[in-house]
Amino acid sequence: MPQYMSPGVYVEEVPSAIKAIAGVSTSTAGFIGTFGGAVSVPGDPVTDANVGNGDGAKKVFDLPTYPVSENPGTYRVRVNGVPVPADEVTLENDDVNKVSQVTFDTAPTPVAPATTVPVTVDYLPLVGFKVAPVSQPKLCTNFTEFKRHFGDFSTDRAQRNLAHAVYGFFNNGGSRCYVMRLASPSAITVNALGPFEAIDEIAIVAAPGVTSDAARDALVTHCRVRTQDRFLILDSGPDMDDADGFLDTGLFKAGTPNTGVPPNTDFAAFYFPWIRVFDPAIKALDPAGDGLVYAPPSGHVAGIYARVDTERGVHKAPANEVVLGALGLRYSVSKAVQDGLNPQGVNVIREMNGNIRVWGARTVGGDANADLKYINVRRTLLFLRESIDEGTQWVVFEPNTAALWQKITRNVTAFLLNVWRTGALFGNTPAEAFYVKCDAETNPPELRELGQVVTEIGVAIVRPAEFVIFRISQWTAPGK
Repeated sequence: MPQYMSPGVYVEEVPSAIKAIAGVSTSTAGFIGTFGGAVSVPGDPVTDANVGNGDGAKKVFDLPTYPVSENPGTYRVRVNGVPVPADEVTLENDDVNKVSQVTFDTAPTPVAPATTVPVTVDYLPLVGFKVAPVSQPKLCTNFTEFKRHFGDFSTDRAQRNLAHAVYGFFNNGGSRCYVMRLASPSAITVNALGPFEAIDEIAIVAAPGVTSDAARDALVTHCRVRTQDRFLILDSGPDMDDADGFLDTGLFKAGTPNTGVPPNTDFAAFYFPWIRVFDPAIKALDPAGDGLVYAPPSGHVAGIYARVDTERGVHKAPANEVVLGALGLRYSVSKAVQDGLNPQGVNVIREMNGNIRVWGARTVGGDANADLKYINVRRTLLFLRESIDEGTQWVVFEPNTAALWQKITRNVTAFLLNVWRTGALFGNTPAEAFYVKCDAETNPPELRELGQVVTEIGVAIVRPAEFVIFRISQWTAPGK
């Protein structure tokens, strides 16, 4: 205490015993993109001396070997330097490594005085594709900032997946996200995700369109082990053999390489199918087309997480929510099919009453995760953990006495009381919703000697009304 040497009035500042715990943000996303590897590579000109005889017959050009492509649709055909509309030409593969033939509905006519027609086949050009530093995640608060760092929509699939994910995130209610791009899906490793670990704000993680098992394992490890405070959103594969045969073929069973549900974890959610969206780059290349492509849903779903967190709170399941920007689905899933997918933790996106909605709220593994089978339960626990962690840093190096135990109990109780009032905890009274215990029982002498102070907290988190049941029976009103 200070010493006073002369009479007078002295005013002292006394630290408050109340150290308010503020709830952390749960809606900041972290996106990991990859390079697609496609470049604009013109093919060798192919000529044919018999073209232009005026018979109007279909004309087939045999082509040399071209670079590997996902499908012939990623190529463009030009005649005399002019692009040919996609509906007037057909490309065929004789194996996965080359396009072997170009078939015209009507044979092109040579330009006089030539007697042959030069036909060029090349990759669709990339639109707005830029290279961003790999090791420096960029903060984006709108899609314009994303374009400045990473480029616009593109015909390159990897760039397209990332661009649509970030656009869908902001369009569905997201406000802040960090974006990092790696060389390829195989480059997504625990160590490569190190720059993300230092950004404490990130609460949601997604790698749009990445479905490799190794990458998924690295992402789960990043969320569950390395940071322990993040939730992962996973995409299904873009294509399945038969929408009606999912259960029979076992495509969604755990362990199916790069297609099925990853191993059970309550730190991640898995969404199916891909959604159909408008792509301005595709529309620019084919003005006569509709410009629609299929995109992974993880970015849009991350935006829904952020929207629900803002409007209702993290305790509200991010389901029965409209996917803004979705114009269709890769597959239409019936209730009968979802009956078999839901217990596995496959969150289905379905068209319901004219809207495309997220119609599932389970963590990967579903029923196998017991008390943590619901997304909102796990994310609420992460919210409570991170909020209490950040809000009690002042405790470190304080004298470990009963007075400290009372301060901890008082502050954590005040925080949980506010959480209960938002509707996140179940119970008619605070005593039914949570408890906080920090006393001599939780802090015996042997723990105090180790410099530890232990607080035990129990919470009753609300579960979603996943199955709404009305029991209806016929009733004959009694006569009057």
